[in-house]
Amino acid sequence: MHIAMLSPLEMRVPPTAYGGTELVVSLLTEELVRRGHAVTLFASGDSITRATLVPVCDRFLRGSDRNKNVLNMLNARACLLRAADFDIIHNHTLLEGMSLAGFVRTPMLTTLHGALEGDWALMFRQYEGWYNTISESAKRLLAPKRNFAGVIYNSIDVDSYPFNDGPRREHMLFLARLSPEKGPHLACALARKLGRPLIIAGNVDAIDHDYFEAQVKPQVDNRLIQYIGEADNKAKRELLPAAHCLVAPITWDEPFGLFFLEAMACGTPVVVFNRGSAPEVVKHGETGFVVSEMAEMEKAIENVHLIHPGLCREHVAKNFNISRMTDGYLGAYKRVMQLSGRERVVSRPARAAIQPEFRDWDKTPPGHATGRGNEILI
Repeated sequence: MHIAMLSPLEMRVPPTAYGGTELVVSLLTEELVRRGHAVTLFASGDSITRATLVPVCDRFLRGSDRNKNVLNMLNARACLLRAADFDIIHNHTLLEGMSLAGFVRTPMLTTLHGALEGDWALMFRQYEGWYNTISESAKRLLAPKRNFAGVIYNSIDVDSYPFNDGPRREHMLFLARLSPEKGPHLACALARKLGRPLIIAGNVDAIDHDYFEAQVKPQVDNRLIQYIGEADNKAKRELLPAAHCLVAPITWDEPFGLFFLEAMACGTPVVVFNRGSAPEVVKHGETGFVVSEMAEMEKAIENVHLIHPGLCREHVAKNFNISRMTDGYLGAYKRVMQLSGRERVVSRPARAAIQPEFRDWDKTPPGHATGRGNEILI
């Protein structure tokens, strides 16, 4: 099967730190290539992949002064200009891929990685392709629409996360974007109420700067509450196994929450508010606690010692592994192609680049893949 994988340019594939969408794109792409499919990845030029890489910019856009809207649109354009080369286009963008889907005959599957509100919901109503959600909760938040390809849960590379079945430190860990919907201000309040140390690790997007300065930063005293900045892949794998628990006082309907999986893979229980996908991902009383209010969260944190680390890792390995996610997407691709009248696959030779596997998360891989579909455009 010839598959186009259209990724946002915000982070490289795979991301060096925060970037849930790009992490899923990477895991799926590499597994598809491993299974013999020809995948062309449209992503930033510093991405690391064994697929054919087609970049429109030399590095990811987060933190740069490049025009993200223009470059992301050019990225989608580069993909759709070659639509006839592919059996299916797997779109992981919103505005760019969804708005252009109706201009090509090749079927498109869009994975909805985030919430759709306001004008984004209008875009979704006008979208002419197929779509899937990453949780049942995310599906329920959408208005009924044709061409639904199913619920396919995200995954992580469980083996790359160190498992701790032994002693832990007493601190709680907050590991997410520092934004109102993730609730770091509530995590700080929790730490003060319990007198339990809290380590905060996460990035601050420009839109959340004022919130961070007003509600989070003033609570950081570097004694009870410590902020260490954004955690890269190496730091996450050091922080998660050591923590008493991952605390997630989310205030929105989290579409999935990869950080839940990352914690549980390390044997670290998750204490989370019952919003969005939380009860689908975290098994209450077995891999953590799914609670409804702060008082319940306080009690749950004191009962974290009742959670067996082995059950946490087993839960992730069984239900959220790469193979299961890939099987789900391959099934979706076949259904979409069949119902779109595209049952016969494109008979062109694979052009995948040869690239060693990149399982060593402690090192930053080389700047680009060894094979490309074409040169950087901009």
